[in-house]
Amino acid sequence: MHELLEREEKWDVDDHFVVPDLHDLIDGGDVDLSTVHLESVYYDTSDHDLQSHGIVLRRRDGDDDTGWQLKVPDPEGRIEIRTSLADDPPTELKELLTGLRLGKPLVNVATVRTDRTRYRIRADPEDGVIAELADDLVRASVDHRLLAWREVEVELGPDARPLARRLTKRLTKAGARPSRYPSKLAHAIAAPRRPDVDGDGPSALAAYVSEQIDAIFEGDIALRRGQDPIHDTRVAIRRLRSTIRVFGKLLDRTAAGHVDEELKWFAGLLGEVRDRQVQRRRFRKVLADWPPEIVLGPVANRINTDLHSEQLRARKQVAEAMDSPRYLDILATLQQWRAQVPVTTAPSAVTLRKRAARAEQKADRRLEAAADSDDDALLHRARKAAKRARYAAELRRQVDGSSAVKKAEKHYKRIQRVLGEHQDSVVASDALRRFALTAGTSYGENGFTYGLLYAREQQIAQAARDQARELLR
Repeated sequence: MHELLEREEKWDVDDHFVVPDLHDLIDGGDVDLSTVHLESVYYDTSDHDLQSHGIVLRRRDGDDDTGWQLKVPDPEGRIEIRTSLADDPPTELKELLTGLRLGKPLVNVATVRTDRTRYRIRADPEDGVIAELADDLVRASVDHRLLAWREVEVELGPDARPLARRLTKRLTKAGARPSRYPSKLAHAIAAPRRPDVDGDGPSALAAYVSEQIDAIFEGDIALRRGQDPIHDTRVAIRRLRSTIRVFGKLLDRTAAGHVDEELKWFAGLLGEVRDRQVQRRRFRKVLADWPPEIVLGPVANRINTDLHSEQLRARKQVAEAMDSPRYLDILATLQQWRAQVPVTTAPSAVTLRKRAARAEQKADRRLEAAADSDDDALLHRARKAAKRARYAAELRRQVDGSSAVKKAEKHYKRIQRVLGEHQDSVVASDALRRFALTAGTSYGENGFTYGLLYAREQQIAQAARDQARELLR
């Protein structure tokens, strides 16, 4: 199984379209012309769960791309994950898609046959392909329906940016139009549509909730690919849980309470991984900057090794949880929420503003109660309230773009950052106490450097408390 970044543009053309001359796109360039017949069999759940997330899974025969291909959206295009040819979807691809398919089986949803004329553009005959233009005659079979169309597909290499602009102008002049469909599958089968939501308030709530759910699903497949979307996934979960807390009276109470509780469970597992990641970076940077005469014993190795071991154990727990019925059930519920948020009444823009304002007032009260206290728990509660106020302002901004809303969002983000630094110091201090106890009973180690690190964390925590008081004033 290997991955590559695919940058592709699709164009709608009619039967009379003529591919423009491509030989002079690059000075001294060369164009290889060939034809190939492709057969692609597409797989999805019967409910088209993959397609709803922009995911394409297909088995391809007929050219040098023969095999299984999984296409995943990426900010720079699409990531194409390839495996060798087999009759059924390979186990490794099914495992990657466990969350997105909600544990459902994969079935054949369409067969697409393509007669392709390929134009491969090179700087010279000996160089690699810079770009490929494919003129496709397509026939699709979906259930008992047969469809046919023509389209142009342009695949761009990493060095094709200047060429892409010239090619776009040339195709446009020849009568090609940017395609309405992101893939041949989307042309053959309409992607599941989310119901239209009337009114600024309901549409803002639905859009914000869907954005967070999309990020959670993106985090799911990234985690299964061995990537590290822990932070982004936790932020999306926090935003969704915050929305449930602040705007909960607008939602079905039973459904919202269940989602909140289950997201809290999974976020807690992710937090165990994230805390170790943050601490490892935090201590590594400090110890690297300190003079060696005050770093006594194998402090850096002890901290990194122990935290990394804990991180791997926590990451294993996340992986096990992601294959559990409990996790798949919450994803299934979130998929339903993507289609329709379970509101009990359509929230007006005024209602959203009022709920967001109450979140700000609560954050202010909690900060005031915590600012003059040395109680870490109160400061942590104030931090969580500031997060909810910030995220509520983000949602409110979709119906009220005033400077006051933007100012509130920045203000509570600043409070969240300051109190987040305090909380990181609290967690780091607890870890340092554990390390110091171990060092005190281990040969060749002592607690001197751990004491210095602990004192440093106490200073950081005090500075954060002072900053919180300033923000309150």
